[in-house]
Amino acid sequence: DEAEVGTGRAGGPGSGARRETPLTRGKEVAGGQDGIGEEVLKMSTEEIIQRTRLLDSEIKIMKSEVLRVTHELQAMKDKIKENSEKIKVNKTLPYLVSNVIELLDVDPNDQEEDGANIDLDSQRKGKCAVIKTSTRQTYFLPVIGLVDAEKLKPGDLVGVNKDSYLILETLPTEYDSRVKAMEVDERPTEQYSDIGGLDKQIQELVEAIVLPMNHKEKFENLGIQPPKGVLMYGPPGTGKTLLARACAAQTKATFLKLAGPQLVQMFIGDGAKLVRDAFALAKEKAPSIIFIDELDAIGTKR
Repeated sequence: DEAEVGTGRAGGPGSGARRETPLTRGKEVAGGQDGIGEEVLKMSTEEIIQRTRLLDSEIKIMKSEVLRVTHELQAMKDKIKENSEKIKVNKTLPYLVSNVIELLDVDPNDQEEDGANIDLDSQRKGKCAVIKTSTRQTYFLPVIGLVDAEKLKPGDLVGVNKDSYLILETLPTEYDSRVKAMEVDERPTEQYSDIGGLDKQIQELVEAIVLPMNHKEKFENLGIQPPKGVLMYGPPGTGKTLLARACAAQTKATFLKLAGPQLVQMFIGDGAKLVRDAFALAKEKAPSIIFIDELDAIGTKR
């Protein structure tokens, strides 16, 4: 039937039966669906065979392409697995503790001349880091490591690999042990009712410290900037420390207590570092109240 349809002459039996047989009618329906049925009907047998061979070759090409992509995918999976194992080996403890000194931006516009030796590390784009290890050695890292460069800042404490010096993990901020001892673990239990004869001072302390901490939104709505601190003065035994402890109990804040003589250290800059660490610890554990007792040891009369 196909031969008759393909080779029938005009006006002959083949052409007369072309659109009457169920086969040709089915082909017309197919042609209406995919747009090539009519074209196939007009082809000769050799053309159809040639078209079939062409489609077979295209199918073979596509199968080989699918096979190639499958092999590439498997190779990528193997590479990811291998790299994951390498990372696991490199992340074995112990780490070398280091400090981030500086973060630098790599300029990708600096190109090497033709024929020059090309350093692959210098071709990388992004951020580089300068670190100082606990062994007092300074290193430049063209590749930062496993930590996102956006999360690092100068002064951060990091753990690096002891061989490659790649940054593997950020470590918690290190505070001076003397500063950690300043934090009062047990929350003060003193109440304002335990203090007698200081009603005016208690009222001023509540307005200056307690209200801004407990009702911060009211101050923001009114546009009032609360004071950052209060100076309590008077002879010994008049209730200055007691007032501070009662204030800390009311606000449910972290209470850091340090004495002025602690800040007078033998080495220059040691006392200043204590103050910086104390305020950094208070900021991390906010809301906080820092109470500096015997301030006249460093703040002499002016």
